[in-house]
Amino acid sequence: MTEERRVHLSRSARPAYDALEAFSQTVGDIAKSAGIDERLKELVLLHTSQLNGCAYCVRVHVDRAVTAGVTVDEIAQLAAWRESGVFSARERAALQLAESYVYIHEEGIPDEVYDHVGGIFTEQEYVALSWLLVSINSFNRITIAGKYPVPPRRGDTRA
Repeated sequence: MTEERRVHLSRSARPAYDALEAFSQTVGDIAKSAGIDERLKELVLLHTSQLNGCAYCVRVHVDRAVTAGVTVDEIAQLAAWRESGVFSARERAALQLAESYVYIHEEGIPDEVYDHVGGIFTEQEYVALSWLLVSINSFNRITIAGKYPVPPRRGDTRA
């Protein structure tokens, strides 16, 4: 297989990427101030990255999720969260919102999702989650477009 050369936006226009990173930091601060804990934050960032097919961001957010206390079983259940009993009502609502942001081009944030999520989260929490989702969708697109590599980790001898 030949290595395809891709422009890495994070390197090619560093000021824009630095601004996105600063935006992400601001969004993280807003989420923390709103009471969004690291576990919930990482679950929605990880699930969004999974849905977008961003292997690079999936790896980053799996590591961060584990640090935030998400178990291997919970990570494995994330793809089937609707059928799984391991997530709280808040987590399930946040995952539903995450899916709406990934597929926003289909029908925006549907009223039933907005109403359901709004019945579980305060307005401040909803706003914080929404900005987190805007941020991760941006990062997903940058890394997918650039085909950022995700090689096996050192010591991983599985084929």
